[in-house]
Amino acid sequence: MEKKMNDIRAAVFDLDGTLLDTLSDLADSCNETLREFNFPERTLDEVRCFVGNGIRRLMERAVPGGETNADFERCVIRMKEIYAKNSLNKTIPYPGIMEMLGGLKKRGVKIGIVSNKPDSEVKHLASVFFADFIPACAAVGEKESEGVRRKPAPDSVFAVLKNLSVKNENAFYAGDSDVDIATAENAGMPCVSVCWGFRSRDFLLEHGAKILVSTPDEILDLI
Repeated sequence: MEKKMNDIRAAVFDLDGTLLDTLSDLADSCNETLREFNFPERTLDEVRCFVGNGIRRLMERAVPGGETNADFERCVIRMKEIYAKNSLNKTIPYPGIMEMLGGLKKRGVKIGIVSNKPDSEVKHLASVFFADFIPACAAVGEKESEGVRRKPAPDSVFAVLKNLSVKNENAFYAGDSDVDIATAENAGMPCVSVCWGFRSRDFLLEHGAKILVSTPDEILDLI
């Protein structure tokens, strides 16, 4: 068992690949966008490797030529529109997530979400799946136009902690990617790396993961 974390009052979670399996809806939306522009479609495994840094970065990797493509900006705009209508088609919480969140709540641990998805999408998904556990103010997505930098900058994490009235030394961060490991480090928090998401255990270890869990219930054993 990993070393327990002491005096934990809040848990901040990444969304895609950590709480929710959103991969199919993202891949479907990506390919619908690519088809509209007559670009080659991408496989599910390709999209798995493309996600984790927001929709713009996903499309930068999926569109031929990335940002140098003359249609790139239009693709990003269209992808956001298409994903907004597709985001609940196949997306579901990973097995054991709801029970884990319930366990945290019973222990008095406050819960938040941070993501590089658009802020409106994050709040919508949080309200659909996690309204019993996570207040709207504690679900923060991409809103750089308001001065909140994207992960791995710690801004969104700090925004959530401020809204939960918890200090970073009394919280942990959980996510499934190298971006999440860097985000937690930048926020001065321990990172719990989950092995059921979009990146493999070996990948996480190669990128500095120190606390790894294979199932959501193992998170409860850490506090």
